[in-house]
Amino acid sequence: MNNQQKSTRKMTIAGWIISGLFIMLLLADSIGKLLKPEPVVQSTLELGYPASVLTGLGIVLGICTILYAIPRFSVIGAVLLTAYLGGAVATHVRVGHPLFSHVLFPVYMGLFIWAGLYLRNQSVRNLLTNK
Repeated sequence: MNNQQKSTRKMTIAGWIISGLFIMLLLADSIGKLLKPEPVVQSTLELGYPASVLTGLGIVLGICTILYAIPRFSVIGAVLLTAYLGGAVATHVRVGHPLFSHVLFPVYMGLFIWAGLYLRNQSVRNLLTNK
């Protein structure tokens, strides 16, 4: 194995570690929305949404996350998760939450989602580096 292959392997492993952490986090969030424990319901109400939206949000988030986890569909999953997180940004702006701790938190998540995908997916790296 030459240095280029070792470097690529290390990038792929790092990408899967980053992606895996966010996959677990997003799946936990999805399951929380589906199970509807009181803190999740209360948070949803505080954001100005009725509790009835939780099931739909949980299903959408779960599907997007599963797509992101499957290598063949990971790019479309990342695009869909980016759109989902954009809705979270809009919600936090609408309710007047602080910029760095709340409004930009979904942006930070999106950056890690894409960083994980970049590191684990050679096609994404090639696309972004014009190879």
